[in-house]
Amino acid sequence: MEDANMSLLIKRPITVRVIVTTRWKEDAQQQLQAQLQQLDAQLQQLEMQGQRAIAEIQKQSIIPLSSQAAQQIENIQVQVNQKRSEILERKNQFLQQIQQVQLLEIDQEVVQNVQLESFFRLEKGDNIVNKMNVEIVIKDNIVEDIRGEI
Repeated sequence: MEDANMSLLIKRPITVRVIVTTRWKEDAQQQLQAQLQQLDAQLQQLEMQGQRAIAEIQKQSIIPLSSQAAQQIENIQVQVNQKRSEILERKNQFLQQIQQVQLLEIDQEVVQNVQLESFFRLEKGDNIVNKMNVEIVIKDNIVEDIRGEI
């Protein structure tokens, strides 16, 4: 085999940068608001499920509640509280993201949390760092620039 023909096909991550526009900010805020609404619905559903489970245990138990029934109710309440805390934490993260989006300036570049990958051919003598660092710059869903060695 000749050295000149040796190469590898390698997968690399692609960084996606977005140029902030009024439209992009509105879209981002709408998406985050939709996720907040989903979390609110999950919270309501969680509360109803917890209340239903507790009511079912109470209905099946004699009064006063047995220690086993009381323990089951306590376990349900602990699980509901843990899940509620998780949902509220995620909700808080989305609220922070909305605030961050509002503070972005028009024409500022921000890294979008998108997973893109591409393949490239690596040959002897290539600078692997330069080949690995590729970015796509987007403005209102239109590719404005491709940076790095393709």
